[in-house]
Amino acid sequence: METKRITTDEQLEEAFRIRKAVFVKEQGVAEEVELDEYEDIADHVLVYFENEPVGTGRVRIVDDMAKLERICVLSSHRKHRLGRAIMEALESIAREKGVAKAKLHGQVQAAPFYEKQGYEIASTVFMEENIPHVKMVKDL
Repeated sequence: METKRITTDEQLEEAFRIRKAVFVKEQGVAEEVELDEYEDIADHVLVYFENEPVGTGRVRIVDDMAKLERICVLSSHRKHRLGRAIMEALESIAREKGVAKAKLHGQVQAAPFYEKQGYEIASTVFMEENIPHVKMVKDL
């Protein structure tokens, strides 16, 4: 397993391919919503398993907090602790930028995973793209 910060258009296309597989095909999110106006300003990472890109995520600074977004791993590669590697890489980028807090909108079914990474639920359930979510926060 290896995590890399995305630095090329080819790597970004791999991230988009993974996101489309998970969010668009698997969860039914509209592609025009999945790829948004923040792609160029966010920092993205890829996680590799046996030299193949199988997971991704991005982080951007919003209101002096790191906002972790679009975190996903292909269904064929879940349960290998790859999500944890993505989270650690994104949090490391946030720390490099001098940010002391992180937030994310986690799908309710994924909230226990984020809690294991130190995040706390900070909202009631709300809907994003017809999927129940909660806001979660963490001191970095």
